[in-house]
Amino acid sequence: MTSADGRPAQAPTEPPALLRRLACLVYEGVLLFGVLMISGYLYSSLTQQRHALQGRAGLQAFLFVILGIYFAWFWSRSGQTLAMKTWHLRVVRTDGAALTQARALARYIASWLWFLPALAISHLAGLQSSGQIFAVLTLGVLAYASVARLRSDGRLLHDLVCDTVVISTQPASAKVPAKSNP
Repeated sequence: MTSADGRPAQAPTEPPALLRRLACLVYEGVLLFGVLMISGYLYSSLTQQRHALQGRAGLQAFLFVILGIYFAWFWSRSGQTLAMKTWHLRVVRTDGAALTQARALARYIASWLWFLPALAISHLAGLQSSGQIFAVLTLGVLAYASVARLRSDGRLLHDLVCDTVVISTQPASAKVPAKSNP
């Protein structure tokens, strides 16, 4: 079996631990902070934005597109973002083949399911405090992630919709064996 770019397809393996995927998500956020800062600076320079609330919807749309390009490009090229390489994770189709750009873009859009319910609740509740919004977002992400524990394959809703799976790329010899109780 080969992927769309001619590389041998990697058969899906046992799903990585949920805690490992969440750690990768946090690390991805740290890396994306720099990408978004540079992109925001570029947008504000090109549009002559002088105040943070001026042109806010345009900035949000621009950053949404930048994030889409980032994820679609990495997922369709190697199946890994920079954070996923660090945590030895890869996203592939369920048959083990690489993602096409269209599927990677669809997965990016579907992956907003991590945040949209919590953002909607924050908006509908009229929350203004950044601390309250952060708390609701954190609870929403943890609730969404807990869905993976209900499935034996560990897949989340956006992976089911896009027919993708996150696999571990760490060699079996590098994995730490589980401790046994005496």
